[in-house]
Amino acid sequence: MIASVLPTYNRAPLRFTHGEGCWLTDTEGTRYLDLVAGIAVNALGHAHPALVQVLGEQARRLWHVSNLYRIPEQEALADRLVAETFADTVFFTNSGTEAAELAIKMIRKHWHEKGEERPVILTFEGAFHGRSTGAIAAAGSEKMVKGFGPLMPGFRQLAWGDHDGLRDLMAKGEVAAVMIEPVQGEGGIRVLPDACLKGLRDLCDETGALLVLDEVQCGMGRTGRLFAHEWAGIVPDIMMVAKGIGGGFPLGAVLATQAAAAGMTAGTHGSTYGGNPLGCAVGLKVLETLTAPGFFEDLRRRAGSLRQAAEGLVASHPEVFEEVRGTGLMLGLKCRLPAGDVVQAGYDAHVLTVPAAENVVRLLPALTISEAEIAEAMARLDRAARAVAQAASGSAA
Repeated sequence: MIASVLPTYNRAPLRFTHGEGCWLTDTEGTRYLDLVAGIAVNALGHAHPALVQVLGEQARRLWHVSNLYRIPEQEALADRLVAETFADTVFFTNSGTEAAELAIKMIRKHWHEKGEERPVILTFEGAFHGRSTGAIAAAGSEKMVKGFGPLMPGFRQLAWGDHDGLRDLMAKGEVAAVMIEPVQGEGGIRVLPDACLKGLRDLCDETGALLVLDEVQCGMGRTGRLFAHEWAGIVPDIMMVAKGIGGGFPLGAVLATQAAAAGMTAGTHGSTYGGNPLGCAVGLKVLETLTAPGFFEDLRRRAGSLRQAAEGLVASHPEVFEEVRGTGLMLGLKCRLPAGDVVQAGYDAHVLTVPAAENVVRLLPALTISEAEIAEAMARLDRAARAVAQAASGSAA
């Protein structure tokens, strides 16, 4: 008999009742050090006092009115995002998947308005842009699309790092946009080198194609700057944002230049809940916190400590781990033994991690994680690694 909750998740047998900062407490009262942060969602950790306060204050005033009316909280957050980024305009969604859908529509409408036939949106192997039919068509992996055809047409996937294939396709004049994650999260914490991102920007400029960045997982401070593309010194035409922007409250956004968004006039897109007063009040407080003086400098220092500690962990367990990937507070431990075993052993050591493709364990702690918590996390991961190695040697014997 099917469960009352549709069984589409392989859930861990853990039930949490409350959290504080980088810690979660389960129904038995056991505390876990959380290096998942809701998969890069709880940017400021669990129950951050400033977010709790602003949420409560806004909840007592106004929750929802719909986008039939002007929403001051929405306008304040949009103004701040425009001031802090390349964007001229912002549309608010509830999730990264919804942001991806709008980005795809915006690309199509842009070229329709120009009266030019550009049927191809280029994406890359290992990409993850959400789970709607449009988003899975963009990613194109068998795991995502099997059983859900026919797929939305118009996408071409290239192998990661296929520079020759990219140039050949772009030269044909059929490419409407290049859509890419500066750091692939689900794809295994694969960082696009700054030189490649600069090259993509140049290639889009040469051919007229739009550059669309998916910073749903790697954005909102995760790499040590507000957005990952800032490290390369370039700007996109369109960018998808979600996860950390709401600090745990469901919120997403599409940021765009005026030129890219020119075709999106009244009636071309909408959302019942997107940009509601509650979400935008919390999102503004998250953004204000991240952009406060000294926040990113301190984050980068702690990110360096995490990287150094992770490198030490890998060196101590060469039979379990192969390398450290990633940047900022978005790291991956490439495993020699099954990554799922490391995650499971972490539960026993009361530390939470999350797997990704290419046999990688992701470390995505709250951006507020302390030096002491980093040290504690590595001690617990060390215990987990020893348990996995011991189990593997026992089974081999």
